[in-house]
Amino acid sequence: MNPAGFPAGAATGVGSWPGTDPREAAAVIVGELTGLPHLVELPARGVGADMVGRVSALLVDMRFDTTPRGYRLAARPGSASRRASDLLRTDLDALQEAWENAGLRGSGRKVKVQAAGPLTLAAQVELAGGHRVLTDRGAVRDLAESLAEGLATHIAEVGSRLGAEVVLQLDEPSLVAVLDGSLRGPSVLNTIAAVPEPEALAILDIVLGHQQVPTVVHSCASPPPLAFLGRTSAVALGFDLAAVSGTAGLDALGEALDRGKHLILGLVPTTRPTPPVTWREIAEPGARLVDRLGFPRAELARQVTVSPACGLAEAPLSWARDALRLAADTARAFAQDPESLVAG
Repeated sequence: MNPAGFPAGAATGVGSWPGTDPREAAAVIVGELTGLPHLVELPARGVGADMVGRVSALLVDMRFDTTPRGYRLAARPGSASRRASDLLRTDLDALQEAWENAGLRGSGRKVKVQAAGPLTLAAQVELAGGHRVLTDRGAVRDLAESLAEGLATHIAEVGSRLGAEVVLQLDEPSLVAVLDGSLRGPSVLNTIAAVPEPEALAILDIVLGHQQVPTVVHSCASPPPLAFLGRTSAVALGFDLAAVSGTAGLDALGEALDRGKHLILGLVPTTRPTPPVTWREIAEPGARLVDRLGFPRAELARQVTVSPACGLAEAPLSWARDALRLAADTARAFAQDPESLVAG
């Protein structure tokens, strides 16, 4: 175990998975990801199963309803929030079954759960009047506090049901748009001001600071906002390594590693490459990264977890399975023989 609380030489998934069968998905995730399996997300099931709608099952004293554009805050539970709760319960039952079938209760293995972060929720969910929650700073704080409390309860339940320690990942796909002010309101005449970084960090820390488990902030943005992510209180940063470019990105990663941040490197592509690749080719960018930053290869096991570049919901099931195997093989190489990896 590394100082950030992550298993050494581990692989994990970002969260989403193809198909609609939670039992099959949980069995694959638990079987393939021996390092850090996760509670699977199946957005193909529709309303309440996607990343934003799923959060309605986690909030305390707040719920979502649907609109033609997505979700809005609702005064009382409606069909969307009830469906989200039912789907999450089904997913937890499936994971518990797979976990116990694999004999993992009490094994010491960790499990990861994911949820949309407060900034993405504020950007994507509407108030009753049709404006984004992000336009009302009081509502943003209320949403973050509700999410923080709900996630703590969710984490406690997952840990109890599996007899396992839990890692929390907050997904923030709308983070860049929140920070640069590129979001639009319900009409072309409505603009939404950029959220200053200190304020955005404070909102994230409402959720992160409430948790008693290792935390990750993940972004699939290209390029990922690494300097901002590195300033959060999360112990780990998750991102697509192929989307990192320029000296600013590398400098931010070097600073994060210096501060002891853990990296969940998205190394495996979400679509099947042509021609096919081996785990050695997948591993090389990770080895090249630590070499360029001047860190010893041993940091690949100590401070890096391997994952696909982003979620696998749109991937064929055959590639999703292969992607997890490649991630696991790459993580194993990082832990067992990092010096043998080619780096340019």
